[in-house]
Amino acid sequence: MSAPTPAAGTAAGATPGTSGAPERQRGRGRWRLVGLIAAFFVLLCVVRVVTGADQLTTAGTLGVTLVAAMPIAMAGLGGLWSERAGVVNIGLEGMMIMGTLGAGFFGYNYGLVAGVLGAILLGALGGVVHAVATVVFGVDHIVSGVAINLIAAGLAGFMAAVWFTGTPGGGPRQSPPLPTPPTITVPGVSDLAATVSETGWFLVSDLANVVRMLTTQLSSLVLVCLLLLVLSWWVLWHTTFGLRLRSCGEAPVAAETLGVNVYRYKFLAVTISGGFAGLGGALLAMVSSSIFQTGQTGGQGYIGLAAMIFGNWNPAGLLGGSLLFGYTGALQFRDGEVTVHALLLFVVALLALVAVWQLRRGERRKAVGSAVFAVAFLAWYLLTEVVPSEFTEMAPYVTTLLVLAFASQRLRMPAADGQIYRKGSAG
Repeated sequence: MSAPTPAAGTAAGATPGTSGAPERQRGRGRWRLVGLIAAFFVLLCVVRVVTGADQLTTAGTLGVTLVAAMPIAMAGLGGLWSERAGVVNIGLEGMMIMGTLGAGFFGYNYGLVAGVLGAILLGALGGVVHAVATVVFGVDHIVSGVAINLIAAGLAGFMAAVWFTGTPGGGPRQSPPLPTPPTITVPGVSDLAATVSETGWFLVSDLANVVRMLTTQLSSLVLVCLLLLVLSWWVLWHTTFGLRLRSCGEAPVAAETLGVNVYRYKFLAVTISGGFAGLGGALLAMVSSSIFQTGQTGGQGYIGLAAMIFGNWNPAGLLGGSLLFGYTGALQFRDGEVTVHALLLFVVALLALVAVWQLRRGERRKAVGSAVFAVAFLAWYLLTEVVPSEFTEMAPYVTTLLVLAFASQRLRMPAADGQIYRKGSAG
């Protein structure tokens, strides 16, 4: 019988958040992440000044970034809940599709709140199907997730034709216009930030644009999603419930010996996972576009999974990855061909810094590779004035591949993630 790991050894009743060295290590990791995000933002401000591409950090660009990032973050948060309990959830895309469908049907027929709750409900139903297949029947997690994605896409197309054909403004592939969540503006703060941002001062005006993004016409549903990220972090890392759930993803056999009902926690985590992905679908249908359309997710469930991996299965890192992917997606709506061209210089500087870091770690071969890519991007920047619109549209997907390639060395997934667990195996 396996010895209990630290995660499972306290799962039955120890007070979370008192583990000494691991807690200090997590604290250092959080501050390191904050410092990294701050450094990225400063570097982006430098590129704005050097290239004159002011659209890189305007409040409009940042606002579109936040709206684009939240569906990705919700899908990623769903994946985080599921995988922290040891269940790989490739079906996030399908659950998000069900969320868009739920938002379209319930939102059109019963209003805003019903639309959001309907999206969460249909997404959670997808989570229940995945949980039954993987937790109860032991189906391979990848096979179950892929099946859910295929079924959800077909079901959404069929139900859209049934529900919306002949409706005012609707059709077989889209719903009529949906109610949109109210927005929030903070008087005084928003106006002051707008005044400061117009000065164009390095870093000061850029930070003012961040304040404007958060205080000017901020969607109430986006704010709810930001709060859910914080709440998930607290529940998973600072409550006994979260400790037990995470023990199911680290050492389920050891957790079972301590009285944890592993099946229950896995089932609940995967169901919650589907609900979060469904909420991401509601964001797409009711905030990003104000209408349901078939194929609306466009692979954002997969990008959410990538953001979760980039964030190392942690809500703070997940949010950072989502903002990165959302930012590259937002640029195509903000004079994309010019701003993405300016962003090439940001990539050059970033790759150069990575090469120096790798060289200091003694990883000479990797440092040479990073330097070669930096030179290639620099040549691209110097020899062109704009980038093709096709590349602008595919920038989020290219960013996904690059980020996962560079982040793969520091990732640490839950130890039992993806493993088939059978009740009673501890005996």
